[in-house]
Amino acid sequence: MSDGQAVIDVNQTSKMPKAIRYILGNEAFERFGFYGMRCILIVFMTKYLLGSGGQLNVMTNEQSMYWFHMFVGLVYFATIIGALISDIWLGKYRTILYFSVIYCVGLAVMSINHTRIGLTAGLIMIVIGSGGHKPCISAFLGDQFGKNNQNLVSRVYSWFYFSVNLGAFISNIICPWLLVKYGPAVGFGVPAICMSLATVVFWFGNKSFTHTQPRGAGFIRETFSSEGIIALGKLCIIFLFVAMFWALFDQTSSKWILQAQKMDHNWLGLEILPAQMTAVNPLIVMLLIPVFSYVVYPAINKVFKLNPLRKVSIGLFIAAASFAVSAWIEQQILAGNKITIGWQVLAYLILTSAEVMVSITALEFAYTQAPKKMKSFVMAVFLLSVTLGNVFTAVVNQFIQNADGTSKLEGSSYYWFFTFAMLGTAFVFIPVAKLYREKTYIQN
Repeated sequence: MSDGQAVIDVNQTSKMPKAIRYILGNEAFERFGFYGMRCILIVFMTKYLLGSGGQLNVMTNEQSMYWFHMFVGLVYFATIIGALISDIWLGKYRTILYFSVIYCVGLAVMSINHTRIGLTAGLIMIVIGSGGHKPCISAFLGDQFGKNNQNLVSRVYSWFYFSVNLGAFISNIICPWLLVKYGPAVGFGVPAICMSLATVVFWFGNKSFTHTQPRGAGFIRETFSSEGIIALGKLCIIFLFVAMFWALFDQTSSKWILQAQKMDHNWLGLEILPAQMTAVNPLIVMLLIPVFSYVVYPAINKVFKLNPLRKVSIGLFIAAASFAVSAWIEQQILAGNKITIGWQVLAYLILTSAEVMVSITALEFAYTQAPKKMKSFVMAVFLLSVTLGNVFTAVVNQFIQNADGTSKLEGSSYYWFFTFAMLGTAFVFIPVAKLYREKTYIQN
């Protein structure tokens, strides 16, 4: 059925809706495509990028950092446009499907053309495609639930996050190896194939989905109603603080890779590529989700009652500690000490613990606190926190470049800058979280 037809009643049982398998499958393949491309992007720009004549025309580390984080920021900024198209015109299902095709083409272009023109064209299409897919898929997941099975929403968002990290883990292991072994054509080509599979899996699930109608002009009225403005305004304050977390977290695919290139790559008897270290994050996430759900959170609840914003608050402090570890690693590198790439695992463990408390919690919180007809739009506004964080990182890297090629934040001072920026954000967030008043909205 089309997305514009009448709403289908959701399952009036406590069982997991059948449609969930298609959404989780789509997300796993899509995340393989996106993270597979992303984890080799900084290496591609600094080692493989070609000029129009076929000669190497690579970027400096600072240039690649700037463009990498601007790209990531644009990906999440485009989610606003995708959400508006979904809620006003196409609906979630058709928006996800149509924009996925553009997404596939963008990855294909990057696998074929390795010049700056191909890089630019491919990344623009990925920005557009991901911008339509990302804000809708998580809201579409929540739409499959009603009042009688809303108790399953928290569990399924954990599964959703698990599928995200399963796709990311596999791609972060495979794609850096493919890039080194077979070059950019295969390195970007495999993510393109996976994105195509994601699109096909989602299309297969059409008849199982609960579809909601686009609201047209009604969406505008609801968004700018007093209820909509109040809900959005309250959430935007929270999202501003979450932005600093993303400023740190997304450097795992940029600054931490560049740091890993300067370390001893032999660890536990294995030769590990710097870009493969990004696989540590999704692996640890999959291990930590049940640990936090069944051990950490119940233990904390015995001391004081946890709510979503308290989880986020704790996570922000933990994130700062991860960059303190990175600063220590950088100090060891500059001292001439031989330090293995395995030391980054400690930084990943700390940052991933913060991710579980901040990202998963904020994702579910954004959905439940959004009025019923504003789900996709609010999820897109939440993703703007990723944009703000990455733009902040990009601007910092642009500002610290000196004319002679040196940096205003040399060595460990770069990592300490972000450590203290995160700490300051975390302290200010405490009173803000205390003042927030929750109001939950679940689909009928």
